[in-house]
Amino acid sequence: MTGARSGAVLRVEPSAPDPGALARAAAVLRAGGVVAFPTETFYGLGAAALDRAAVRRVFALKGRPEARPVLLLVDSLAMAEGVAHVTDAARDLARRHWPGALTLVLAARAPVPAEVTAGTGTVGVRISSHPIARALPTALGAPVTAPSANPAGGAPPTTAAAVVAYFGGGLDLVLDGGATAGGEPSTILDLTVEPPRVLRQGAVRL
Repeated sequence: MTGARSGAVLRVEPSAPDPGALARAAAVLRAGGVVAFPTETFYGLGAAALDRAAVRRVFALKGRPEARPVLLLVDSLAMAEGVAHVTDAARDLARRHWPGALTLVLAARAPVPAEVTAGTGTVGVRISSHPIARALPTALGAPVTAPSANPAGGAPPTTAAAVVAYFGGGLDLVLDGGATAGGEPSTILDLTVEPPRVLRQGAVRL
């Protein structure tokens, strides 16, 4: 289904991701597969964000409650505008903090499935500062989910080996970009309320 052997691990140079490896990962995502990849903190689970069935696979793999929204990675403000109503305040924050660990919660546009928003009508988006995590939405041409690559209750993984230990062959592809830094997750700021509200304090201090 995915064009990759189930559970395949592909080594990718993190500072200069190979376009061929990214194209392979994008093909997996396009076919409804789930790809684990490194971010600036932990490894994440990527699915094509507008593919309902693929997003449901992420929930099933993690054992994640369906009432929890899924944050998305984009590669630009233009891509963010395809899934969210980007306000002037969001543009200003994006200019100051993207790429980086600030997730902006905005009103979702119609293409975003309820599996992503958990019925809230909002969606959290950001541009990652990790070269692989930033390049993956570009390769796909669409936003990618990015919850941490661990089952519910497990510690977020900082290596591809830890991801494989969690999921074995349950994933379609793992992009091994070496060890990630760990640390604090992204700060989540809800811009759909006034004044804006910090939903999760993380790496970016506001």
